[in-house]
Amino acid sequence: MVMVIRSALEGRAMNLKQLAAHLGLSQTTVSRALNGYPEVSEQTRIRVAEAARALNYSPNARAKGLATGRAMAIGHVIPISTQHEMVNPVFGDFIAGASEAYLKAGYDMTLSLSGDEDEADNYRRLKAKGHVDGIIVHGPKMADGRIPFLRGLDLPFVVHGRASELDIPYSWIDMNNTSAFKRATSFLLDLGHTRIALLNGLEFMDFAYRRRIGYEEALTDRGIAPDPALMRGEEMTEPFGYRAAAELLAAAHPPTAFLTSSLITAIGIRRAIHEAGLEMGRDVSVITHDDDLSYLANGRDMPIFTATRSSVREAGRLAAEMLLRHIAAPARDPETHLLEAQLIIGGSTGPAPKPT
Repeated sequence: MVMVIRSALEGRAMNLKQLAAHLGLSQTTVSRALNGYPEVSEQTRIRVAEAARALNYSPNARAKGLATGRAMAIGHVIPISTQHEMVNPVFGDFIAGASEAYLKAGYDMTLSLSGDEDEADNYRRLKAKGHVDGIIVHGPKMADGRIPFLRGLDLPFVVHGRASELDIPYSWIDMNNTSAFKRATSFLLDLGHTRIALLNGLEFMDFAYRRRIGYEEALTDRGIAPDPALMRGEEMTEPFGYRAAAELLAAAHPPTAFLTSSLITAIGIRRAIHEAGLEMGRDVSVITHDDDLSYLANGRDMPIFTATRSSVREAGRLAAEMLLRHIAAPARDPETHLLEAQLIIGGSTGPAPKPT
């Protein structure tokens, strides 16, 4: 399934023919000036750009594509797997950020949904038909075959995340998952918690693997052996958070704190804490990740959850800008960008309860 999203509505703004007539230049010269062709003088380029801004000229993506030989579209191929469902609410924030960059550059966006078996065919089809100028890769696994495949396809791409088991150059943007979860675990240890449960994503996904590493490093640094019985990894849903937390809280030696990879999962943990007759932040502490979501606020004045925060929307914007640079200069060396998360203190954490 393929869906094309326009980056801007085509209104009644001045078109290329009218702008050229106003400037007394040919349409070809104006188009080349707007698209950075080197044979156009800097004086003409500045004159055309200033007139375009003043007269509200907005290039039609199809016309701009004809002038540049590009599709003027970016592809997002979303894996729909029996093992991992990539389409989730967090994805909407990433797309919103990427769309800001596409809008500014006059690009459209193509969303394609692919199963496990036909994802490579989807990339080949997009390349062969010239439907897109580049690809954003989502949800990388630790050994992700899409990355070497796209390198061989000679189609510009940027990965949202990394693939730990691949030692080849490629462009990516990622959050420092290891550092964020090490810091969050250390914060709980500083509060006196020693039995800290990790409710993670699926650990063949690279982000989840890196988060577990950070959690384990923080425990090991304090002389605490990581306990596999306190670790769970599934799709990051509310039912998963509720079910796993309820099971762990009912154990003979329950955790006094939870660290989770998703605000949605944290909501399930809170439900389990409440049903166990306990109070979050007093009896059981919770730290979550990804609380900076436009559709689901972590409280208004005071954060409900203590959280490691990294803007998915900002990651989308930066990834799109990175890809657009590579489309403009295909010989450009791969770029990487590692984002650091903030630790936001909310009402869901407190000192470890004293043994009774």
